[in-house]
Amino acid sequence: MAKILAVDDMEDIVRLVQINLQRKGHQVLTAYDGEEALHKVREELPDLVISDVTMPKKDGITLLRELREDEMTRGIPFILLTVKAQDTDIWEGYESGADAYLKKPFNPTELLETVDRVLEEKNSSPAPD
Repeated sequence: MAKILAVDDMEDIVRLVQINLQRKGHQVLTAYDGEEALHKVREELPDLVISDVTMPKKDGITLLRELREDEMTRGIPFILLTVKAQDTDIWEGYESGADAYLKKPFNPTELLETVDRVLEEKNSSPAPD
């Protein structure tokens, strides 16, 4: 199964994501702000990042953009999981490089299906040159 980083400044959200992913057999790393997440991504190179947008120190969009600019991390799939659900928010998320955008409150089944889909797309796409 996959190594997934769950990032949110709300401990209960991180725990809920973690429990659902672990039930599916995934290894789950956690971070509680964008700075901590950036360090963990660079140290651990997870297979997937699931992140909130609104967080202290570094927001999820900034985190996503920084990962996309770094050759080492640009190919890591990224799911935004947030209450920011306006069309402009969703557009900004995809424009910044998100692979999926889920709204809070989230349905755990939808989260797991999205994780499976994003990981499957990553594994079926050709390796970059």
